[in-house]
Amino acid sequence: MNPTIDTVIFAETPEGIAIGMRAAGFPVRCCAFLIDSAARYAVLATVAQVLTRSGHFGIGIFFIVAFCVIWLYPIVFELSPAAATPGKRIMGIRVMMADGLPLTPAGCLTRNLLRTVDMLPLFYGFGIVAMLLRRDGRRLGDLAGGTLVVYKDQIPASGDLGTGEPIRPPALTGLQQAAIARFAWRVPRLTAERAAEIAALAGTDATRLVGFARWQNGERSSLSEVSGPRVQDAAGRS
Repeated sequence: MNPTIDTVIFAETPEGIAIGMRAAGFPVRCCAFLIDSAARYAVLATVAQVLTRSGHFGIGIFFIVAFCVIWLYPIVFELSPAAATPGKRIMGIRVMMADGLPLTPAGCLTRNLLRTVDMLPLFYGFGIVAMLLRRDGRRLGDLAGGTLVVYKDQIPASGDLGTGEPIRPPALTGLQQAAIARFAWRVPRLTAERAAEIAALAGTDATRLVGFARWQNGERSSLSEVSGPRVQDAAGRS
């Protein structure tokens, strides 16, 4: 992964778990916008044909409906469980907070109200420039609302232990063995700092604990050590 060209944005949760989010760029967001614009236009065209036959009263109602369709359309859909408008769903993207958490009402309202700024000076000029200049593809509304548009990748649950050579562990209790195994399964989703912090409670490093777990899992290597330092009881609480 090349951090200078890759669009994967990492956020760390309070639990120390690193969340990787693949930011959606201008082309896919432009396609989603065009799909949503076509849907809104179709709704407004249909409503206009019905209401304009009612004279001035119908025209007044039409302007109210037009306001709701233009401004409430993205807010309603983005606050749904899918966190995406129909155009975004078709293109496989969604909106979430930049820290990896689900989209909040405040973030959704802010990003959509700031469209008035992104639209300037013409045809979303400011918004397009902002997206093209940033690796995470965030427009001005996203920056103000703390939001991020990402791909809806289907990420499978971690099914592998952390990286490391199998190492023969010292004599361990069943509780310590279970704690080391749980730690090794979680390592791929932890930040390096958080993994080192937890491993320090056992008086060793994360790579060594993963090696113990791999040995316990039945893996063997010619590089495996004959023994390792005794793991402190704190490992059972990691």
